[in-house]
This record gives sequence, structure tokens and C-alpha cells, in this order.
Amino acid sequence: MILLDTNAVIWMDQNHPRTRKLARAVRLLVSPATVLELQLLEEIGRLRLRSGTRGIVDAESWEIDEPPAIDWFERAAEESWTRDPFDRLIVAHARLRRWRLATGDKAILEQLRPSERVEL
Repeated sequence: MILLDTNAVIWMDQNHPRTRKLARAVRLLVSPATVLELQLLEEIGRLRLRSGTRGIVDAESWEIDEPPAIDWFERAAEESWTRDPFDRLIVAHARLRRWRLATGDKAILEQLRPSERVEL
């Protein structure tokens, strides 16, 4: 199982070459934190998705996963290497589920062991 970081979802929406290695993935998942981050980026005009945020939620390329909130947020509180709440939540989500995180974010990649990541 692979959890997609926000940038991975954006790149998949844009058919970016960086996401080619995900084509062979058995199962891709998206965090509710990513859905919220995408919505906020659209609202402030920093992002325009081909399918819109609703299209991301309804996409057949992946599933939205909903981890138990208290476990998820407690795990996110342990991710003190960043002040970005979305990075904390997304990394915590992947670690809580013991899934690899697909990301191109250098700060996140530095925090994840090779077994915890798919570098895009």
C-alpha cells in the first residue's frame, strides 16, 4: 500500500512523468489531510486541479483512507521536525498505517527511512 502525499496527487492529476513509477502500485491511498490541503490551495488560487477537489475524492485511481482520529493526531504530534500541519498529518498517517509515502517533498524525504517512502 502506498499513501500519496499532496504533491503526488497533484502530479497524478496532471499526468506528470514523476508518477509513472506509481502505475504499477497495487493500491494507492489518499489522506483526508491531503484533500483539505488541496481545497485550501484551490481557495487561495495557488492550484487549479483538472478535476477539482471533488474529483480527487471521487477518483478511481485511489481510495481515501480514514485512520482513527485520536491515534492519527497523537502520531502527528510526534512529528516535531516540521511546523507544517499537513506534512505532520500526512507523514503520521503513513507511519500509523505502516505504508510507504509517495512524495517529492525533500523535507519529508529526509525524515523517512527508505522503507517508508517512494521518492517521486
